[in-house]
Amino acid sequence: MLATLSQRYPSFAVYAQKRVMILLLLGFSAGLPLVLVFGTLSFWLREAGVDRTTIGYFSWIAAIYGFKWVWSPIIDRTQIPVLAKLMGRRRSWMLTAQIALIVSLLGMSTSDPANQIEQLAWFTLAVAFFSATQDIVVDAFRIESAPESVQGAMAAAYQAGYRSAMIVAGAGALTFAAWLSPADDTYLLSAWQGAYVGMAVLAGVGVITTLIAKEPEIADAKIGEREQQTLNDFARRMPYARARFSAWLYHSVAMPFKDFFSRFGKDAILILMLISCYRISDIVMGIMANVFYVDMGFAKQEIAAVSKVYGLIMTLVGGVAGGALLMRYGTMKILYLGAALVAITNLLFAVQAEVGYNMALLTFNISVDNFSAGIATAAFIAYLSSLTSAGYTATQYALLSSIMLLFPKFVAGFSGMVVDAVGYTWFFVAAAAIGFPVLTLVRLVDKARRES
Repeated sequence: MLATLSQRYPSFAVYAQKRVMILLLLGFSAGLPLVLVFGTLSFWLREAGVDRTTIGYFSWIAAIYGFKWVWSPIIDRTQIPVLAKLMGRRRSWMLTAQIALIVSLLGMSTSDPANQIEQLAWFTLAVAFFSATQDIVVDAFRIESAPESVQGAMAAAYQAGYRSAMIVAGAGALTFAAWLSPADDTYLLSAWQGAYVGMAVLAGVGVITTLIAKEPEIADAKIGEREQQTLNDFARRMPYARARFSAWLYHSVAMPFKDFFSRFGKDAILILMLISCYRISDIVMGIMANVFYVDMGFAKQEIAAVSKVYGLIMTLVGGVAGGALLMRYGTMKILYLGAALVAITNLLFAVQAEVGYNMALLTFNISVDNFSAGIATAAFIAYLSSLTSAGYTATQYALLSSIMLLFPKFVAGFSGMVVDAVGYTWFFVAAAAIGFPVLTLVRLVDKARRES
């Protein structure tokens, strides 16, 4: 089918390239753990009898994704001894993060939320840390593995894999846990533990992909020359060992930020404001989504079936549509469209809260929500990638994607308290309302870009 499409529509030929298919699999590896420390974990905690406020606070663990810029310079400019010589700088970091991630998921599978909530929290924190580390490397690998003309296809493939993994980690884990449970309304600890073991096995996809991938060739000769010049300058004022470390620190930590602000000037602050708020509506709503389904009386099998079938299909359709729209209308217009769609779809869940248990309405809402998320994510990944520069890819993308999550995750931590205070209907209305100011930010950034 892909070959036929490539012949009839030459623009599809890029999707048959090995490097694009590699990104599809790496996207799956990156997307799998996010839901396991986010939505699926919330479902498990709620079934185990953990109160909503605690679940909301528990979600703050996922905020570690918002701090990955802290250690991204180490990954950007440091090689793992021995392993880097065998596999290359990017692949060696990917493999290390993926193996540690699998071990941490297995640790979660040994925990009991009712009696070992602290142990579960520590293993969840480890999963989030190594998942964020994998994200840093995969993002740099994606941007460095292809020229700008192919980045749209790379981003689309990455998103398809990422969103598919999120469905598997959500619907798949719920289905597996339900299959292991003796009855629909019965909580069985071993069923959830088995589901997380299964997810740890699926995380092995990343390991296999990393082993067959090709290390990107990075043209960083100019960066090396600048580092040497900085080292020479520092060596005149301090001992050589100290000068060497200072030069490394300057180019690993200071230069990526200096480069970003020098390229965008006063518009950098406006860009960072847009990035920090773009996904706030989606993330705030997502924290309580599975908890909402449980409280509305939907069974695990029902949620899994809707998410796995309609959610996955509409996510992929949305991603493909987003990629096509990006090529036709440009990034900023589709960025605006995606933000509007994500905010509006939250209002559909407010209607669901009023109606209550209704499978037809839930199917429609989840389908529309996933389609909108596919468009918004495709546009946002393309936009973030366009903001990075060669030599500082991992650090700059980590900074931008961290900013994307930090503020929304903080706000989302209070979602359980809001639901307890005002109920689900007004919670979803509020989640939609906080997304509409993003539209103004998109317009302002677009205006500044055209005037610069």
